[in-house]
Amino acid sequence: MALTNDKLVIVGAAGMIGSNMVQTALMMGLTTNICLYDVFSPEGVAEEMRQSGFGDVNIVATTDVKEAFKDAKYIISSGGAPRKEGMTREDLLAGNCKIAEELGMDIKRYCPDVKHVVIIFNPADLTGLVTLLYSGLKPSQVTTLAALDTTRLQSALAKKFNVKRSEITGCATYGGHGEQMAVFGSHVEIAGRKLIDIMGTDEFPREEWEQMKTDVTKGGAQIIKLRGRSSFQSPAYLSVEMIRAAMGGEKFNYPVGTYVNNDKYNHIMMAMDTTLDENGASYKVPQGIPSENARLDASYEHLCKMRDELVDLGIVPPISEWSKINPNL
Repeated sequence: MALTNDKLVIVGAAGMIGSNMVQTALMMGLTTNICLYDVFSPEGVAEEMRQSGFGDVNIVATTDVKEAFKDAKYIISSGGAPRKEGMTREDLLAGNCKIAEELGMDIKRYCPDVKHVVIIFNPADLTGLVTLLYSGLKPSQVTTLAALDTTRLQSALAKKFNVKRSEITGCATYGGHGEQMAVFGSHVEIAGRKLIDIMGTDEFPREEWEQMKTDVTKGGAQIIKLRGRSSFQSPAYLSVEMIRAAMGGEKFNYPVGTYVNNDKYNHIMMAMDTTLDENGASYKVPQGIPSENARLDASYEHLCKMRDELVDLGIVPPISEWSKINPNL
């Protein structure tokens, strides 16, 4: 039995991430109503999914945004330019944020009653922020993929200590989804042992921990070197898990990018200590040791510089005018 009969739209469905999202959503049995949308025809993906034998589900493919978004209740978008070798996420800023601007406007125009939107195309913190601004949605309704950084840290620690990933608890990265992210290790436990008690010993020299943190921040670039293309299976799976949580399924266990506006961090999209469920996203500001908190502050400042660059480019207006576009901000 499907989790819902509400319409789920996969944007960028003809691409590698999008097509994997479609298959994952169908395998999870999320909905009986799924639409594949892309500016390049996603009909081939749709036909393969139909031929895979999935049962009680209506699979539609279209290049018409109005047809795709009409009556949509959930959207996952990977519909931006992919990252290539030698590029940072930030290199995609202007082009992909223009795509995000159009996406937000299309949501407002064709499906203002959408319940939740997940943005995963890079730089996700900024494309998510732009989508939120122009969609008119509430901050809790738009989230971005940040979990991939945390799962990379968890995976690295599991390999180092030769334990199951489920035995690595308290893992989290916060702030931006990029090389300026803040990697928190002070709450991590390895099969019941506190990482901070192991760190600096012969078993895990501090230099090795520092290198691991650097490797995690560059995890996407490493996948490009290993596979010759950017990540597609891991972001596809995690983003579908996010939308499943928003549909009322199992709660999402990792940090997500969410709109933050408080006394310390304001008018920004960044990974926080989040809860994502059928009520959308809510957050708490994470607290680590002083060096981790300082790293989070630095990540926020980096995101602010990119946000301000969008103002200079004319993609978004000054913050003082945001509420005119989206009264929820």
